Amino acid sequence: MLKRFLNYYKPHKKIFALDMGASFLLSLITIVYPIVTRRMLNDLIPNKNFRMIILLGVLLLGLYLIRMWLSYFIQYQGHMMGVKMQAQMRSDMFNHLQTLPYKFYDDNETGKIMTRMTNDLFDISELAHHGPENVIVSSISIIISFIYLATINIWLTLIVFVAVPLLILVAAKLRGKMRDAFKESRQSIAEINAALESSISGIRVTKAFTNDEVEKAKFEIGNEKFTHARDDAYDAMGKFHSFSTFVTDIFNVIVLIAGGLFLYAGYINFADYTAFIVSINVFLSPVKVLIGFMEQYQNGVTGFERFLEIMDTEPERDVEGATDLDNVQGEITFKNVIYGYESDRDVLKDVSFKIEKGKKFALVGPSGGGKTTICHLLPRFYKNENGSILIDGVDINTVTVKSLRQNIGIVQQDIYLFNASMRDNILYGKPDATESEVIEAAKRANIHDYIMSLPNGYDTEIGERGVRLSGGQKQRLSIARVFLKNPPILILDEATSALDNTTEILIQQSLDELCSGRTTIVVAHRLSTIKNADEIAVVSDGKIIEQGTHEQLIKENNLYSELYNLQFRDE
Repeated sequence: MLKRFLNYYKPHKKIFALDMGASFLLSLITIVYPIVTRRMLNDLIPNKNFRMIILLGVLLLGLYLIRMWLSYFIQYQGHMMGVKMQAQMRSDMFNHLQTLPYKFYDDNETGKIMTRMTNDLFDISELAHHGPENVIVSSISIIISFIYLATINIWLTLIVFVAVPLLILVAAKLRGKMRDAFKESRQSIAEINAALESSISGIRVTKAFTNDEVEKAKFEIGNEKFTHARDDAYDAMGKFHSFSTFVTDIFNVIVLIAGGLFLYAGYINFADYTAFIVSINVFLSPVKVLIGFMEQYQNGVTGFERFLEIMDTEPERDVEGATDLDNVQGEITFKNVIYGYESDRDVLKDVSFKIEKGKKFALVGPSGGGKTTICHLLPRFYKNENGSILIDGVDINTVTVKSLRQNIGIVQQDIYLFNASMRDNILYGKPDATESEVIEAAKRANIHDYIMSLPNGYDTEIGERGVRLSGGQKQRLSIARVFLKNPPILILDEATSALDNTTEILIQQSLDELCSGRTTIVVAHRLSTIKNADEIAVVSDGKIIEQGTHEQLIKENNLYSELYNLQFRDE
């Protein structure tokens, strides 16, 4: 883990070296004051050398001006180094998130992922800046101060340093408790953010059902858990700081008693004793910095561990030697496909069918039968290991994921639109498309006239998830996106089931235009919309139990006929 953390310093080696150099100079300047104090007490003041007193005072003032500049450099450039490292980690995490399979997002809530990218990485950047500075410079300062104190009186210095092992023992004992407490605290923050993201995204549902009290109660559960987690964290931190402060206070007691005895016995003069008391703070300051660093270290390390948990998640990978899927005609074959999201439960059970290029193939049947799973396996959202799925006779597991998905267009019931303009949402189908191509796609999806009626036309912002659009307008926008992509294979997964009958008829015209000349898989509950499909498969309990044209299935008088007659009766 340490090696991976240090790798993020490589692009910033120059600024890191300057930051460490500035910190080192700062620690050297700090030791000058007690040295000057000792010189004055032992020599200049008794000998009334006022000229040297003034000169040393001016020297100190000049050094403090330099220290001010060094402090600014460390605070500004040092923190910016940490911020840039944080930005690189955030980019690495975001890029890695783009490669992770669907299953990762099935198992991880959006709010928790966002917490790892914001809160956790902020603490990592603080550790990246202050960590080396605190450890390296403070350690050097302790050594320098030890050497200087030893020049005053070696035995008194050794007696003072006897307390150091006690301080290390306390730090080691309490460090583990702090680590566990801070890790639990981070997990609770992630749960709060996940609940918050879910609640805000679903605020319209909450208001519609007047369930604000339910949401408050759910949020308070996470909030209470966070409070308890922080209670444990601050309890561990409080014990650490109080014991550590107590140990550092012992230093002052030792100096006072031992120094007094040494002074009484004549082993040290009054001026050196005074200088020693002043100088001991030069030693205590870096010790206190190291103590404070332990809290920052635990924060940063637990954050980096959570960062690595995501970075170590296995991404989607192409098999070795995978080739691009080119010149797709659109013939689709499922051969003995068996698949389950969980190892002990198969959703698809030995499914086989073939779709000729350019044909429309409909999947119908009870909910949970496996229709959507078939649609998810074709673009390899979930990788199938049992049986084979072929496009134009090529196993999809042997081709690159990118080329596979570039040849498949998907229109779903739950449309996701970005909080951007009409144009940007259509362009998602082909980011490098020209303006005329965007307009042509919008016309073919029957939404161009509506867009032009808006004050800002194609520059109109649609709001989060397209909140300013009706269901039909959202669907048309998603259809325009696929028109622009122009794939040879199309999946319509319940594309119109959320729309009213009138809107569905209007949208169906756009879908019929979209399906023309493409191999299309349609999942539908309303059987009236797929009567004209070239072939219909009835999926139930993970199996295809019927297959044929509408007329053939009606004549067979089995499940399809029963479902169709029930819908026809309702209509």
